[in-house]
Amino acid sequence: MVNLEAIEEARARIRGSIRVTPCLRSERLSRATGANVFLKYENMQLTGSFKERGASNRLMLLTEEERKRGVICASAGNHSQGVAFHATRLGINATVVMPEQAPITKVERTRQFGARVVLFGTSYEEAFAEAQRIEAEEKRVFIHAFDDDGIIAGQGTLGLELLEEIPNLDAVLIGVGGGGLISGSPSPS
Repeated sequence: MVNLEAIEEARARIRGSIRVTPCLRSERLSRATGANVFLKYENMQLTGSFKERGASNRLMLLTEEERKRGVICASAGNHSQGVAFHATRLGINATVVMPEQAPITKVERTRQFGARVVLFGTSYEEAFAEAQRIEAEEKRVFIHAFDDDGIIAGQGTLGLELLEEIPNLDAVLIGVGGGGLISGSPSPS
């Protein structure tokens, strides 16, 4: 289970490899809702997504033996880019399995960030199964996109920044895909 201490440790660990992104007031949304609405600009991360927070933290938690074995993940895009970029930065060999219909721009960016990309299957589930097969065959370390305490703690660093930038928040709205971001986000209280 991820707690505040784990998120603070993640922040210290990834400091320097992740951008502290601005949280700016949206005039349009504030007018439309009658509230002060702020947006956290995670699109300013090097890979364009908060996903690299979790990827960076998880990769930095690997033992030396695990780093030598290399990593693998399954993703249709943002997680793959975060893993590829930070694995390359840390000198870790990375393989990413993506569905055959993954957006070509995300496939190419993942390759440009240094990962070996394997296109497999017509769905994320098929790509995930292939990644698990390769993990077993090549003895790689699997880096799950959201079901991993290291990923959750790294993504939770976004919440710490948010609370520091806008300390008197009444509510925080977070999109829920796999749940990694919201699982690591402290509530404003």
